[in-house]
Amino acid sequence: MAINLHSFLENYFEAHHCDILSNQNGVLKVQLNEKMDRALMNRPFYWHYIKKMGRDGDPMQLTLISNQDSLEERGERIHFGSPRLQQILNHLKENERFTRLFQVIQANQNTALQPWLVVNIKISYIGKHKKDEVFSIGLNLINGIMKTEMMESLSDKEFGMKISDFCYTITPIIKPISGYKRILSVLDQYIQDLDHEWAKESLQELENEMNLLKHFYEGAYDEELEQMEKELRDLKERYQPKIQIKVVNGGIFYIRGN
Repeated sequence: MAINLHSFLENYFEAHHCDILSNQNGVLKVQLNEKMDRALMNRPFYWHYIKKMGRDGDPMQLTLISNQDSLEERGERIHFGSPRLQQILNHLKENERFTRLFQVIQANQNTALQPWLVVNIKISYIGKHKKDEVFSIGLNLINGIMKTEMMESLSDKEFGMKISDFCYTITPIIKPISGYKRILSVLDQYIQDLDHEWAKESLQELENEMNLLKHFYEGAYDEELEQMEKELRDLKERYQPKIQIKVVNGGIFYIRGN
């Protein structure tokens, strides 16, 4: 059910008009443009200097290795929870949270486009350790069909900001907010069906740490007890298991029906 990380990266860089220099065996080499270099490579002083000199600048190349079994060494290994992926997700969240796109079609007769609500969501399992999962789910707002790995299924289609000639959109039967609630309901059920041994381990670790701390402060005075209470609260914040669901981005995609 989780999104294919490599396909997600492909779609991300293609959507931001970066050239894919090579793409094989889970190794993606990308030529960044200026906008994406500024967003990802943390070179503000370089770009300030280049622009002050009146030059175009030289955006960097980025090689990302999503296949953890790859023997390729020249590149940056990326996985769920890695700083680079978190940076990419934050960039999407801050700049492109919601969009509306139309499938590009060369049509010579009236062609209907159906509205799909597409939502990319990150689920974080936070406790003794942290684990992230990213899901891409699409819901047809006409007939209620739901698909997982939606962004991957759209990768072979071209989209634009304007509707193509001879195309028209069908008015949604399901309101986007209702569709979003359906998607959350599916994810809630997915979470309930998981093995939550990680949460039990985190609670056990919390209990052990709290007992150790209380033993350390045994016989302490009032001021020391106040410090103990603060440290107990910090322990609970660190180890208390919780699950967070965050929308990375999403939108309405108008797609020709099969």
